[in-house]
Amino acid sequence: MSEFELNRRQALVAGSLGVASMGMPGTVLGSDQLNKNGNAVSSDKNCIFILLCGGPSHVDTWDMKPNAPIEYRGPYKTISTKVPGMRLNEMHTELAKVSDHFTLINSMTHPGGISNHFDAMHNLLSGQSAKRVQQGVPDDQPYLGSFVAKHKPSTRNIVSNAWLMKCVGRPVFCAPNLALGGYLGSAYAPVFVGAANNHPAMPEFTPPPIYDLGDPDRLSSRRKLLGSIESNVLSKDAKGADWAHLREQAYDAMTRAEGREAFDMSREPIKVRERYGMHPLGQNFLLARRMVEAGVRFVTVNGWAGQASHEKKGPPSSSWDMHGGNMGMGNAFGNGSYGMGFCLPRLDQALSALMRDLKERGMLDNTLVVVTGEFGRTPKVLTQQPPGRQHWPKCFSSILAGCGIAAGNVYGKSDKTGASVTSNPVRPEELAATIYHALDIPLNEPQNNTGISRPLTTGKPVLDLFG
Repeated sequence: MSEFELNRRQALVAGSLGVASMGMPGTVLGSDQLNKNGNAVSSDKNCIFILLCGGPSHVDTWDMKPNAPIEYRGPYKTISTKVPGMRLNEMHTELAKVSDHFTLINSMTHPGGISNHFDAMHNLLSGQSAKRVQQGVPDDQPYLGSFVAKHKPSTRNIVSNAWLMKCVGRPVFCAPNLALGGYLGSAYAPVFVGAANNHPAMPEFTPPPIYDLGDPDRLSSRRKLLGSIESNVLSKDAKGADWAHLREQAYDAMTRAEGREAFDMSREPIKVRERYGMHPLGQNFLLARRMVEAGVRFVTVNGWAGQASHEKKGPPSSSWDMHGGNMGMGNAFGNGSYGMGFCLPRLDQALSALMRDLKERGMLDNTLVVVTGEFGRTPKVLTQQPPGRQHWPKCFSSILAGCGIAAGNVYGKSDKTGASVTSNPVRPEELAATIYHALDIPLNEPQNNTGISRPLTTGKPVLDLFG
């Protein structure tokens, strides 16, 4: 078979089936696995990465300082949890009840003082600390979901790497490689699901076009026609046979109902949906659970809490960028779209429901849950009115659960005002390495691009986080 013939065949297959590692974001397929009954087996380990875009205040949520002066500690009280020594914001009443399901890290840090969303997000999602974005040109380091899609591609779904929802509002919150696969290529980029005007809390929510088969009969006819044309040639050519196998995998993944059914929220009992909360944050958490059940390997959830009903302005760029009056965002401690009084109860409801749901379904052992912002907020409340807090990269908090992460643990400490880490610092490198380790992805396997060998991350996994 000539190179021309193989390329022509690839073009034909791409036109007839439309997927299967042909450069469409998120559609890299792994080798399928079937049980003795011919049904797809459960996915290997997967990850739900909850990104609280904008940077939640660690000193008002998970690393509170009740003994600090009022200008540092803010207006909230703490409550006890099931874990000795772990105290949370008083609005985290449900999360406190499942604190024995997760580990809380209070020693996250960005060395070098990265204090803008753009760079901090890039470093967090790529697993590196150095500032690599200069003169508006980003580096080509792939993000966590892209590496997972490469090393642990889905065996049951046409998507390995998904992102719920794409950034809303100003592009300052969108990391430079967000819609790309870095040097791995676009096939490893995420498939974006939903938007501010199309999310799973809405009755008319629709899945991305990639799950739309069009006319099933026409697709089946094209498959048969292509198979008959190629049958004589493929039996004599190894490359052609490999391509035919890939095409069959693509067809199987496209026509398997579970991928499309994951988006049918009406299949979920109303009590379960209400447990998560009938708002964008809660329903996206639930959709993430449904997607990993359907075989998606890495699901990033944009932690947009929604829009407060009494506000008429457009959707917020980021719920957790709570500057207060100096950025026109209202009271960071109030009940507006950028207020903890609005956002924290929704996060409490949704995250506690996800923890319970995964545990009850027996999924927590194989599902890693990561909850983090790109940085924290200033220990001292800003003096302008209404009040808020500025970006703070030196110290912030994250939550990890599942996939062997120790349950009911607090790791690392900050100083008396939450300004700096005093023990067990965890940089983006260590967080990334810990995620890869939990998902059984070897850190020492070289990533090759034009002859250059690159590591997934220069960090090492924090083994003390595992039980």
